[in-house]
Amino acid sequence: MIIIPGWLVAIATFPGVIVHEAAHMLFCRWRGVAVLDVCFFRVGNPAGYVVHEEAKDFNTSFLISVGPFFINSVLCLAICFPALWPIHVFKLSDPLSYVLLWLGVSIGAHAFPSTGDANGLWAHARVAARRMHPLAIASFPLVVLIYVAHALAFFWFDVLYGIGVGIGLPMLVIDRLL
Repeated sequence: MIIIPGWLVAIATFPGVIVHEAAHMLFCRWRGVAVLDVCFFRVGNPAGYVVHEEAKDFNTSFLISVGPFFINSVLCLAICFPALWPIHVFKLSDPLSYVLLWLGVSIGAHAFPSTGDANGLWAHARVAARRMHPLAIASFPLVVLIYVAHALAFFWFDVLYGIGVGIGLPMLVIDRLL
């Protein structure tokens, strides 16, 4: 296993960090949660962050915490699918397609919420679950999956996810269509 410093991976996949933090900020704005500070990218740990006021309800907390997963995953697929078409179908070695594949995969690699997001979601879910909030109850396994995904990041799980969503899924679809 090749060990590459996290800061180097963050630099190589910086568009994913930017989109992830922009998605957090977008959900804060949509739900009326004040953003106190934002850093879209930096060389350091964390590579980006959004500091916001406390969410007023569980649904808002859920969207702010998990929203970037959906945004990054959808963008990864939306960017990679058309870029993969000329390479996989027509066997064209187009440099723009490879740039778009890198862009899409880097966005997909930063889809998973941070452990800080998972901690906040866990705290809000515990309170909301006492009131039998169905999404809060369903979010407990999701929080566990977030922690597992971060543990597996040492084994490049986040990058493999980006490759799977951005390249694997479109190839399956393209192969089925042809």
